[in-house]
Amino acid sequence: MEILLQIIFGMILLELLELYLYRAQTLTEMIDKLFVYYKQSIFLFFVVHPTIYFTLGVLLFFDAFNFYGISILVLKTFDIFFKIELIRQKYYVKDMDGELSKMMNMKLTTSMKILGLLIHVPLLYMAITPTFG
Repeated sequence: MEILLQIIFGMILLELLELYLYRAQTLTEMIDKLFVYYKQSIFLFFVVHPTIYFTLGVLLFFDAFNFYGISILVLKTFDIFFKIELIRQKYYVKDMDGELSKMMNMKLTTSMKILGLLIHVPLLYMAITPTFG
């Protein structure tokens, strides 16, 4: 049971690290920060998303590919590729849908910023709990 708490604590720390790396007032500012990593190297862009690797490692270790485990991986993968798509539209295509451009200028509230923490950590907990009996 102690290992479960350590894993959850590690996930919380990594989610907080991601919050720190992406801190911004609007989605545009966050995409601008991520573009700096993306411009240097696509691999660096993927490195600043450590929770997907941590989650994948934990799920592989515990063989916890149940509904919750797959859900968290799908959410994290969609999140990363949505950010890549926003970077592509903003910096390379330079043409964005009207709805997306409005969304990019919206202020990010605190609840929006910690949404990953509130969703991903419980999903990981629910995914690996059955292996502990």
